[in-house]
Amino acid sequence: MNLANVMPIALTALLRNKTRSFLTALGVIIGVASVISMVAVGEGAKARVSGVFAAMGTNMLIVLSGSTSTGGVAGGFGSLPTLTWEDLRTIRTQAPAVRWAAPAQMTKATIMGAEDQNWTTSITGTSPEFFDIRNWVLDKGSLFGDSDLESGAKVIVIGGTVSDKLFGPGVDPVGKTVRIRAVPFLVVGLLERKGQSPMGTDYDDAAFIPVSTFQDQIQGGLQKYISGIIVVSAITEDDTKRAQIEITSLLRDRHHLGAQDDDDFNIRNLTEMANAQQQGTQALTALLAAIAIVSLVVGGIGIMNIMLVSVTERTREIGVRMAVGAKPWHVLAQFLAEAVTLSMLGGLLGVILGSVIARVVAARLGWAYTPRVDMILLSFGFSALVGVGFGLYPARKASRLDPIEALRYE
Repeated sequence: MNLANVMPIALTALLRNKTRSFLTALGVIIGVASVISMVAVGEGAKARVSGVFAAMGTNMLIVLSGSTSTGGVAGGFGSLPTLTWEDLRTIRTQAPAVRWAAPAQMTKATIMGAEDQNWTTSITGTSPEFFDIRNWVLDKGSLFGDSDLESGAKVIVIGGTVSDKLFGPGVDPVGKTVRIRAVPFLVVGLLERKGQSPMGTDYDDAAFIPVSTFQDQIQGGLQKYISGIIVVSAITEDDTKRAQIEITSLLRDRHHLGAQDDDDFNIRNLTEMANAQQQGTQALTALLAAIAIVSLVVGGIGIMNIMLVSVTERTREIGVRMAVGAKPWHVLAQFLAEAVTLSMLGGLLGVILGSVIARVVAARLGWAYTPRVDMILLSFGFSALVGVGFGLYPARKASRLDPIEALRYE
Protein backbone atom coordinates (compact mmCIF):
# COMPACT_ATOMS: atom_id res chain seq x y z
CA MET A 1 0.00 0.00 0.00
CA ASN A 2 1.36 3.42 -1.00
CA LEU A 3 1.11 6.00 1.79
CA ALA A 4 -0.10 8.56 -0.77
CA ASN A 5 -3.21 6.44 -1.25
CA VAL A 6 -4.08 6.25 2.45
CA MET A 7 -6.16 9.48 2.57
CA PRO A 8 -8.20 8.79 -0.62
CA ILE A 9 -8.94 5.25 0.60
CA ALA A 10 -9.95 6.66 4.02
CA LEU A 11 -12.29 9.19 2.38
CA THR A 12 -13.83 6.49 0.21
CA ALA A 13 -14.48 4.34 3.27
CA LEU A 14 -16.09 7.21 5.15
CA LEU A 15 -18.32 8.20 2.21
CA ARG A 16 -19.79 4.71 2.05
CA ASN A 17 -22.00 5.72 4.96
CA LYS A 18 -22.30 9.49 4.88
CA THR A 19 -24.98 9.80 7.57
CA ARG A 20 -23.08 7.68 10.08
CA SER A 21 -19.86 9.58 9.37
CA PHE A 22 -21.59 12.93 9.88
CA LEU A 23 -23.26 11.86 13.13
CA THR A 24 -19.93 10.48 14.35
CA ALA A 25 -18.21 13.79 13.65
CA LEU A 26 -21.05 15.82 15.19
CA GLY A 27 -19.47 15.82 18.65
CA VAL A 28 -16.25 17.27 17.24
CA ILE A 29 -18.22 19.80 15.15
CA ILE A 30 -20.13 21.02 18.21
CA GLY A 31 -16.99 21.12 20.36
CA VAL A 32 -14.91 23.14 17.89
CA ALA A 33 -17.83 25.45 17.05
CA SER A 34 -18.36 26.09 20.76
CA VAL A 35 -14.70 26.95 21.33
CA ILE A 36 -14.52 29.30 18.33
CA SER A 37 -17.82 31.07 19.02
CA MET A 38 -17.36 31.43 22.78
CA VAL A 39 -13.82 32.78 22.53
CA ALA A 40 -14.80 35.21 19.74
CA VAL A 41 -17.82 36.44 21.71
CA GLY A 42 -15.65 36.74 24.83
CA GLU A 43 -13.09 38.84 22.95
CA GLY A 44 -15.92 41.01 21.65
CA ALA A 45 -17.20 41.50 25.20
CA LYS A 46 -13.70 42.48 26.39
CA ALA A 47 -13.40 44.99 23.55
CA ARG A 48 -16.83 46.36 24.47
CA VAL A 49 -15.83 46.81 28.12
CA SER A 50 -12.59 48.52 27.08
CA GLY A 51 -14.51 50.85 24.77
CA VAL A 52 -17.03 51.74 27.46
CA PHE A 53 -14.37 52.66 29.99
CA ALA A 54 -12.34 54.49 27.35
CA ALA A 55 -15.44 56.62 26.67
CA MET A 56 -15.72 57.37 30.39
CA GLY A 57 -12.16 58.65 30.59
CA THR A 58 -8.43 57.95 30.35
CA ASN A 59 -6.90 56.18 33.36
CA MET A 60 -9.47 58.03 35.43
CA LEU A 61 -9.91 58.39 39.17
CA ILE A 62 -12.91 60.10 40.75
CA VAL A 63 -12.31 61.82 44.10
CA LEU A 64 -15.46 62.44 46.16
CA SER A 65 -16.05 64.33 49.40
CA GLY A 66 -16.95 62.59 52.65
CA SER A 67 -20.28 61.27 53.88
CA THR A 68 -22.66 62.55 56.53
CA SER A 69 -24.11 60.68 59.48
CA THR A 70 -27.08 62.30 61.23
CA GLY A 71 -29.36 60.59 63.70
CA GLY A 72 -28.06 57.16 62.71
CA VAL A 73 -28.78 57.85 59.02
CA ALA A 74 -25.65 57.85 56.87
CA GLY A 75 -25.44 59.81 53.63
CA GLY A 76 -23.38 58.73 50.66
CA PHE A 77 -19.95 59.99 49.69
CA GLY A 78 -20.18 63.58 48.48
CA SER A 79 -22.93 64.53 50.93
CA LEU A 80 -20.42 66.31 53.24
CA PRO A 81 -18.07 68.79 51.50
CA THR A 82 -14.48 68.00 52.49
CA LEU A 83 -12.53 68.63 49.28
CA THR A 84 -11.09 72.14 48.89
CA TRP A 85 -9.70 74.13 45.98
CA GLU A 86 -6.32 73.90 47.68
CA ASP A 87 -6.67 70.09 47.65
CA LEU A 88 -7.13 70.30 43.87
CA ARG A 89 -4.01 72.46 43.47
CA THR A 90 -2.02 70.08 45.64
CA ILE A 91 -3.10 67.07 43.58
CA ARG A 92 -2.08 68.87 40.39
CA THR A 93 1.36 69.90 41.66
CA GLN A 94 2.46 67.29 44.21
CA ALA A 95 1.24 63.94 42.82
CA PRO A 96 3.89 62.81 40.27
CA ALA A 97 1.66 60.05 38.84
CA VAL A 98 -1.14 62.51 38.02
CA ARG A 99 -1.27 64.03 34.52
CA TRP A 100 -4.46 66.10 34.82
CA ALA A 101 -6.96 66.99 37.54
CA ALA A 102 -10.15 68.99 37.12
CA PRO A 103 -13.16 69.95 39.26
CA ALA A 104 -16.65 68.99 38.17
CA GLN A 105 -19.67 70.74 39.67
CA MET A 106 -22.99 69.63 38.20
CA THR A 107 -26.62 70.62 38.17
CA LYS A 108 -29.70 70.16 36.03
CA ALA A 109 -30.94 73.28 34.22
CA THR A 110 -33.01 74.29 31.23
CA ILE A 111 -31.19 75.79 28.24
CA MET A 112 -33.14 78.14 25.99
CA GLY A 113 -32.12 78.03 22.33
CA ALA A 114 -33.27 79.47 19.03
CA GLU A 115 -36.96 80.25 18.51
CA ASP A 116 -37.76 79.51 22.18
CA GLN A 117 -36.62 75.90 21.86
CA ASN A 118 -35.58 74.60 25.26
CA TRP A 119 -34.02 71.49 26.68
CA THR A 120 -33.28 70.42 30.27
CA THR A 121 -29.88 68.83 30.57
CA SER A 122 -26.85 68.38 32.82
CA ILE A 123 -24.69 71.50 33.20
CA THR A 124 -21.13 70.88 34.37
CA GLY A 125 -18.79 73.59 35.60
CA THR A 126 -15.21 72.48 35.07
CA SER A 127 -11.76 73.41 33.74
CA PRO A 128 -10.17 72.73 30.32
CA GLU A 129 -8.35 69.61 31.59
CA PHE A 130 -11.72 67.87 32.00
CA PHE A 131 -12.01 67.23 28.26
CA ASP A 132 -8.55 65.61 28.12
CA ILE A 133 -9.39 63.38 31.08
CA ARG A 134 -12.69 62.28 29.53
CA ASN A 135 -11.18 61.71 26.05
CA TRP A 136 -13.72 64.14 24.63
CA VAL A 137 -12.94 65.35 21.10
CA LEU A 138 -14.35 68.45 19.45
CA ASP A 139 -16.56 68.15 16.41
CA LYS A 140 -16.82 71.89 15.71
CA GLY A 141 -15.54 75.10 17.27
CA SER A 142 -13.19 75.18 20.25
CA LEU A 143 -13.07 74.48 23.96
CA PHE A 144 -12.95 77.19 26.58
CA GLY A 145 -9.47 77.92 27.92
CA ASP A 146 -7.70 79.12 31.06
CA SER A 147 -8.38 82.76 30.13
CA ASP A 148 -12.13 82.03 30.04
CA LEU A 149 -11.79 80.35 33.43
CA GLU A 150 -10.01 83.35 34.94
CA SER A 151 -12.40 85.92 33.49
CA GLY A 152 -15.59 83.95 34.18
CA ALA A 153 -16.53 84.11 30.50
CA LYS A 154 -20.09 83.21 29.57
CA VAL A 155 -19.16 80.52 27.05
CA ILE A 156 -20.53 77.00 26.71
CA VAL A 157 -19.57 73.73 25.02
CA ILE A 158 -22.47 71.38 24.25
CA GLY A 159 -23.00 67.75 23.30
CA GLY A 160 -24.68 66.49 20.14
CA THR A 161 -28.04 65.71 21.76
CA VAL A 162 -28.32 69.21 23.25
CA SER A 163 -27.47 70.75 19.88
CA ASP A 164 -30.11 68.67 18.09
CA LYS A 165 -32.81 69.61 20.61
CA LEU A 166 -32.03 73.33 20.58
CA PHE A 167 -31.11 73.97 16.95
CA GLY A 168 -32.17 70.88 15.02
CA PRO A 169 -30.17 67.98 13.58
CA GLY A 170 -27.26 68.91 11.33
CA VAL A 171 -27.19 72.57 12.36
CA ASP A 172 -23.84 74.05 13.41
CA PRO A 173 -24.46 75.65 16.83
CA VAL A 174 -21.06 77.35 17.13
CA GLY A 175 -21.47 81.13 17.41
CA LYS A 176 -25.11 80.95 18.47
CA THR A 177 -26.39 82.23 21.82
CA VAL A 178 -28.30 80.21 24.42
CA ARG A 179 -29.67 81.21 27.81
CA ILE A 180 -29.43 79.45 31.15
CA ARG A 181 -31.58 81.02 33.86
CA ALA A 182 -31.83 84.21 31.73
CA VAL A 183 -28.03 84.45 31.46
CA PRO A 184 -26.77 84.49 27.84
CA PHE A 185 -23.98 82.06 26.88
CA LEU A 186 -22.08 81.92 23.60
CA VAL A 187 -21.74 78.41 22.15
CA VAL A 188 -18.03 78.04 21.33
CA GLY A 189 -17.80 74.28 20.75
CA LEU A 190 -19.73 71.17 19.78
CA LEU A 191 -18.41 67.85 21.13
CA GLU A 192 -18.04 64.71 19.05
CA ARG A 193 -20.71 62.15 19.82
CA LYS A 194 -19.97 59.40 22.36
CA GLY A 195 -23.29 57.57 22.45
CA GLN A 196 -24.73 55.84 25.49
CA SER A 197 -23.19 54.41 28.62
CA PRO A 198 -23.82 50.75 29.64
CA MET A 199 -26.59 52.04 31.94
CA GLY A 200 -28.31 53.84 29.08
CA THR A 201 -27.19 57.38 29.99
CA ASP A 202 -26.72 59.62 26.97
CA TYR A 203 -23.18 61.01 27.14
CA ASP A 204 -24.09 63.64 24.51
CA ASP A 205 -26.92 65.07 26.59
CA ALA A 206 -24.62 67.46 28.47
CA ALA A 207 -23.24 71.00 28.47
CA PHE A 208 -20.02 72.40 29.96
CA ILE A 209 -19.07 75.89 31.13
CA PRO A 210 -16.06 77.30 33.03
CA VAL A 211 -16.32 76.44 36.72
CA SER A 212 -15.86 80.11 37.71
CA THR A 213 -18.86 81.03 35.54
CA PHE A 214 -20.81 78.12 37.02
CA GLN A 215 -20.27 79.49 40.54
CA ASP A 216 -21.02 83.10 39.60
CA GLN A 217 -24.04 82.60 37.33
CA ILE A 218 -25.57 79.16 37.91
CA GLN A 219 -24.95 77.85 41.38
CA GLY A 220 -23.04 79.59 44.14
CA GLY A 221 -19.97 77.85 45.49
CA LEU A 222 -19.01 76.88 49.02
CA GLN A 223 -16.09 79.31 49.21
CA LYS A 224 -13.03 77.16 49.95
CA TYR A 225 -14.88 73.83 49.40
CA ILE A 226 -15.63 72.18 46.06
CA SER A 227 -19.35 71.41 45.83
CA GLY A 228 -18.73 68.53 43.45
CA ILE A 229 -16.02 66.05 42.58
CA ILE A 230 -12.45 66.03 41.32
CA VAL A 231 -11.70 63.94 38.25
CA VAL A 232 -8.11 62.83 37.83
CA SER A 233 -6.16 61.17 35.02
CA ALA A 234 -2.98 59.22 35.74
CA ILE A 235 -0.02 59.46 33.35
CA THR A 236 -0.51 55.85 32.18
CA GLU A 237 -2.83 52.99 33.04
CA ASP A 238 -0.02 51.38 35.07
CA ASP A 239 0.31 54.60 37.10
CA THR A 240 -3.37 54.67 38.10
CA LYS A 241 -2.88 52.72 41.32
CA ARG A 242 0.19 54.80 42.23
CA ALA A 243 -1.77 58.00 41.60
CA GLN A 244 -4.53 56.74 43.91
CA ILE A 245 -2.00 56.06 46.67
CA GLU A 246 -0.36 59.49 46.22
CA ILE A 247 -3.70 61.33 46.31
CA THR A 248 -4.79 59.41 49.41
CA SER A 249 -1.55 60.30 51.19
CA LEU A 250 -1.77 63.98 50.21
CA LEU A 251 -5.42 64.38 51.24
CA ARG A 252 -4.96 62.57 54.56
CA ASP A 253 -2.04 64.83 55.34
CA ARG A 254 -3.90 67.99 54.28
CA HIS A 255 -7.02 67.01 56.26
CA HIS A 256 -4.91 66.21 59.34
CA LEU A 257 -6.19 62.65 59.66
CA GLY A 258 -4.51 60.40 62.21
CA ALA A 259 -3.43 56.81 61.65
CA GLN A 260 -6.66 55.56 63.25
CA ASP A 261 -8.95 58.01 61.44
CA ASP A 262 -11.02 56.94 58.46
CA ASP A 263 -10.69 58.81 55.18
CA ASP A 264 -13.09 61.75 54.89
CA PHE A 265 -13.07 61.29 51.11
CA ASN A 266 -13.44 58.45 48.65
CA ILE A 267 -11.46 57.58 45.51
CA ARG A 268 -13.00 55.42 42.79
CA ASN A 269 -10.61 53.77 40.37
CA LEU A 270 -12.31 53.20 37.00
CA THR A 271 -9.29 51.27 35.70
CA GLU A 272 -9.71 48.70 38.47
CA MET A 273 -13.41 48.46 37.63
CA ALA A 274 -12.57 47.87 33.97
CA ASN A 275 -10.00 45.22 34.86
CA ALA A 276 -12.47 43.47 37.16
CA GLN A 277 -15.06 43.44 34.36
CA GLN A 278 -12.53 42.01 31.92
CA GLN A 279 -11.36 39.37 34.41
CA GLY A 280 -14.97 38.30 34.90
CA THR A 281 -15.44 38.08 31.14
CA GLN A 282 -12.21 36.08 30.77
CA ALA A 283 -13.25 33.67 33.52
CA LEU A 284 -16.63 33.10 31.86
CA THR A 285 -14.98 32.60 28.46
CA ALA A 286 -12.51 30.11 29.96
CA LEU A 287 -15.37 28.19 31.60
CA LEU A 288 -17.32 28.00 28.35
CA ALA A 289 -14.17 26.96 26.47
CA ALA A 290 -13.59 24.18 29.02
CA ILE A 291 -17.14 22.94 28.46
CA ALA A 292 -16.48 23.02 24.71
CA ILE A 293 -13.32 20.95 25.16
CA VAL A 294 -15.37 18.36 27.02
CA SER A 295 -17.62 18.23 23.93
CA LEU A 296 -14.52 17.54 21.84
CA VAL A 297 -13.52 14.67 24.11
CA VAL A 298 -17.05 13.25 23.94
CA GLY A 299 -16.84 13.55 20.15
CA GLY A 300 -13.55 11.66 20.24
CA ILE A 301 -15.15 8.85 22.22
CA GLY A 302 -17.88 8.68 19.57
CA ILE A 303 -15.22 8.36 16.85
CA MET A 304 -13.49 5.56 18.74
CA ASN A 305 -16.78 3.73 19.21
CA ILE A 306 -17.70 3.91 15.52
CA MET A 307 -14.18 2.90 14.46
CA LEU A 308 -14.43 -0.18 16.68
CA VAL A 309 -17.74 -1.01 15.02
CA SER A 310 -16.11 -0.44 11.64
CA VAL A 311 -13.26 -2.83 12.50
CA THR A 312 -15.80 -5.51 13.42
CA GLU A 313 -17.82 -4.94 10.23
CA ARG A 314 -14.73 -5.06 8.00
CA THR A 315 -12.91 -7.95 9.65
CA ARG A 316 -13.15 -10.11 6.53
CA GLU A 317 -11.93 -7.19 4.36
CA ILE A 318 -8.92 -6.80 6.67
CA GLY A 319 -8.17 -10.53 6.32
CA VAL A 320 -8.28 -10.28 2.51
CA ARG A 321 -5.91 -7.30 2.51
CA MET A 322 -3.45 -9.11 4.73
CA ALA A 323 -3.74 -12.28 2.62
CA VAL A 324 -2.68 -10.38 -0.52
CA GLY A 325 0.36 -8.81 1.17
CA ALA A 326 -0.77 -5.88 3.32
CA LYS A 327 1.41 -5.38 6.40
CA PRO A 328 -0.07 -4.71 9.85
CA TRP A 329 1.16 -1.12 9.71
CA HIS A 330 -0.72 -0.66 6.42
CA VAL A 331 -3.95 -1.63 8.16
CA LEU A 332 -3.11 0.55 11.16
CA ALA A 333 -2.39 3.53 8.87
CA GLN A 334 -5.68 3.08 6.98
CA PHE A 335 -7.91 2.99 10.08
CA LEU A 336 -5.95 5.74 11.80
CA ALA A 337 -6.28 7.90 8.65
CA GLU A 338 -10.04 7.31 8.65
CA ALA A 339 -10.31 8.45 12.28
CA VAL A 340 -8.11 11.51 11.73
CA THR A 341 -9.92 12.44 8.51
CA LEU A 342 -13.29 12.15 10.23
CA SER A 343 -12.09 14.29 13.13
CA MET A 344 -10.44 16.94 10.92
CA LEU A 345 -13.52 17.25 8.72
CA GLY A 346 -15.54 17.73 11.89
CA GLY A 347 -13.02 20.35 13.02
CA LEU A 348 -13.26 22.21 9.71
CA LEU A 349 -17.06 22.24 9.81
CA GLY A 350 -16.87 23.31 13.46
CA VAL A 351 -14.62 26.27 12.61
CA ILE A 352 -17.07 27.42 9.91
CA LEU A 353 -20.12 26.95 12.15
CA GLY A 354 -18.43 28.63 15.14
CA SER A 355 -17.41 31.64 13.05
CA VAL A 356 -20.96 32.04 11.73
CA ILE A 357 -22.44 31.79 15.25
CA ALA A 358 -19.93 34.33 16.60
CA ARG A 359 -20.74 36.80 13.82
CA VAL A 360 -24.48 36.47 14.40
CA VAL A 361 -24.17 36.88 18.20
CA ALA A 362 -21.81 39.86 17.84
CA ALA A 363 -24.20 41.53 15.38
CA ARG A 364 -27.19 40.98 17.67
CA LEU A 365 -25.37 42.38 20.71
CA GLY A 366 -23.78 45.25 18.80
CA TRP A 367 -20.25 44.05 19.58
CA ALA A 368 -17.25 43.90 17.29
CA TYR A 369 -16.56 40.47 15.76
CA THR A 370 -13.05 39.68 16.99
CA PRO A 371 -11.99 36.14 16.02
CA ARG A 372 -8.86 34.65 17.57
CA VAL A 373 -6.78 33.09 14.80
CA ASP A 374 -4.64 31.26 17.36
CA MET A 375 -7.75 29.67 18.88
CA ILE A 376 -9.03 28.65 15.43
CA LEU A 377 -5.73 26.93 14.64
CA LEU A 378 -5.54 25.42 18.13
CA SER A 379 -9.09 24.05 17.92
CA PHE A 380 -8.49 22.58 14.48
CA GLY A 381 -5.22 21.04 15.64
CA PHE A 382 -6.86 19.66 18.75
CA SER A 383 -9.57 18.05 16.65
CA ALA A 384 -6.82 16.26 14.67
CA LEU A 385 -5.23 15.11 17.94
CA VAL A 386 -8.62 13.81 19.06
CA GLY A 387 -8.72 11.70 15.89
CA VAL A 388 -5.23 10.34 16.56
CA GLY A 389 -5.85 9.74 20.26
CA PHE A 390 -9.20 8.02 19.95
CA GLY A 391 -8.52 6.34 16.61
CA LEU A 392 -5.29 4.70 17.64
CA TYR A 393 -6.84 1.91 19.72
CA PRO A 394 -9.29 0.70 17.00
CA ALA A 395 -6.49 0.96 14.40
CA ARG A 396 -4.13 -1.11 16.54
CA LYS A 397 -6.86 -3.65 17.14
CA ALA A 398 -7.43 -3.95 13.37
CA SER A 399 -3.70 -4.30 12.63
CA ARG A 400 -3.33 -7.15 15.14
CA LEU A 401 -6.05 -9.36 13.67
CA ASP A 402 -4.95 -12.84 12.64
CA PRO A 403 -5.40 -13.04 8.81
CA ILE A 404 -6.73 -16.63 8.94
CA GLU A 405 -9.24 -15.88 11.69
CA ALA A 406 -10.24 -12.70 9.87
CA LEU A 407 -10.94 -14.58 6.65
CA ARG A 408 -13.11 -17.06 8.54
CA TYR A 409 -15.15 -14.22 10.12
CA GLU A 410 -18.80 -14.10 9.02
